Amino acid sequence: MSSVSERYEQIEQRIQSACGLAGRSRSEVELIVVTKNHPVDLAVELFDLGHRNFGENKDQEVSQKAQEFALLKPQAVVTWSFIGQLQSNKAKSVIRYASSLHSLDRSSLLKELNKQLEIADSELRVFIELNLTGDSNRGGIQPDNLVEFAHLVLDSPRLKLQGVMAVAGLNVDPRQDFEIARTAAETLLTMEPDAKYLSMGMSEDFEVAIDFGATHLRVGSAITGPRPQSA
Repeated sequence: MSSVSERYEQIEQRIQSACGLAGRSRSEVELIVVTKNHPVDLAVELFDLGHRNFGENKDQEVSQKAQEFALLKPQAVVTWSFIGQLQSNKAKSVIRYASSLHSLDRSSLLKELNKQLEIADSELRVFIELNLTGDSNRGGIQPDNLVEFAHLVLDSPRLKLQGVMAVAGLNVDPRQDFEIARTAAETLLTMEPDAKYLSMGMSEDFEVAIDFGATHLRVGSAITGPRPQSA
């Protein structure tokens, strides 16, 4: 089985190649390595390989992991991006360590983030998550409701809107969903010129995502290997 360093280098090469084919610079694309369900040692190993941006989706796990990482690498400067569905009652915890939230998807969470950021006298970079499934029970804003929700985010002075986040559906051509996300991102850009980022693309489809303008890739198992059943 290949090592973490070998898989990391392979993904970097594939990103470089995909950027070249899309006529884009590698510097336009940020790789977030998703380290969920892996011990902090994996993040340390990736840091030693030169990586600086990690993604997590469970507050209880990442809040502890971020503390452990800081103890192991006290001088290190890294970013933790929260990429999963966030319960409103976890907002207070998440803003303590996360540099960005990629899954802002409802007004109740928006309200709680505003409240906690005001108390903490802090700011947070956020992406609006799109729901591309048509299933209202899934997380994310329906594309038709993006403009209305974006206005609420832009009216929140402590939230810095970065762009949109999307996950391609299962058993569908990701190009179909990525085109919807790209169109949504273009709409958002007309509202806020600084909201120029597009978070999409995972282990199975990140090369396609690059072709559709992704600026932030969320790649886990293709680098980290199979995840243990428990953290």
